[in-house]
Amino acid sequence: MSLAIVHTRASIGIQAPAVSVEVHISNGMPNFTLVGLPEITVKEAKDRVRSALINSGFTFPPKKITVNLAPADLPKEGGRFDLPIALAILAASEQIPATKLEQHEFLGELALSGEIKPINGAIPAALAASRDDRILILSQGNSTEVALIEQGNNLIAANLTEVCHYLSDSETTLHKPATQAAQDDSLSLPDLKDIIGQEQAKRALEISAAGGHNLLLLGPPGTGKTMLATRLNALLPPLSAQEALESAAISSLVHTPQNSSNWRKRPFRAPHHSASMAALVGGEALYPDLVRFLWHITAYSFWMNYLNLREKSWMLSESH
Repeated sequence: MSLAIVHTRASIGIQAPAVSVEVHISNGMPNFTLVGLPEITVKEAKDRVRSALINSGFTFPPKKITVNLAPADLPKEGGRFDLPIALAILAASEQIPATKLEQHEFLGELALSGEIKPINGAIPAALAASRDDRILILSQGNSTEVALIEQGNNLIAANLTEVCHYLSDSETTLHKPATQAAQDDSLSLPDLKDIIGQEQAKRALEISAAGGHNLLLLGPPGTGKTMLATRLNALLPPLSAQEALESAAISSLVHTPQNSSNWRKRPFRAPHHSASMAALVGGEALYPDLVRFLWHITAYSFWMNYLNLREKSWMLSESH
């Protein structure tokens, strides 16, 4: 078999679109060609994969190897494609059977020793694989994150050799992510009772939390706006399972540790008043697609609220 197809996932913001790694091995001068709109990190996979295969006891085929990451118009970035590329080469060169590849998806960056390293965006990929009824195999470094997902059959592997043994032997099994302990409901959150005075502001916080309303705190520095805002989370219920997964999916893009003790805790951010829009979402250089996605939501909400407030202030001034 000179052609093999392995399934994996790209990372576009909080989405994890499906990607097929197609490898064709043919006679000719030894060459490794990678196509499918890969960026520089993905192109460097050929050196990581070659060393990982050799150090894991396999043979890197001395032939013409063509790797296609489909769909071709989808940008590919990061080292997340190392593991599926290596497995596709092994299947195309008949060093491992291809019978189990269709039911699985693979994600992971390969070290030169063959160790599988964790990747960002594991939770969106695990959710997408579950919707497609496939088993996702990824690094041990992502086990804490994917353990938060109740649905799906995710498996954990430490290195390339373990994955190959699992694909080659029906009796070999991989470990599932360790089930996390139940969440402790006694979250250490700032309490509203710590604030002395500010009765009107505290009443506004209670009404906002009870009705799910937006809240705008105005005042000069030092009047307690931030102190009041930090107490709002204590008035709100913990995140639901769906809300917690959406929040954890965003956190997994920057590999922020998530576990059962904090993943139901509502996120709170207190940026400096001089922070730019790009800084508010983590910087445009790392995740431009996520920034563009959040920009439309944040900017639209900000400007609509600003225009509404300005219109009301004009109406009040004209009435007087």
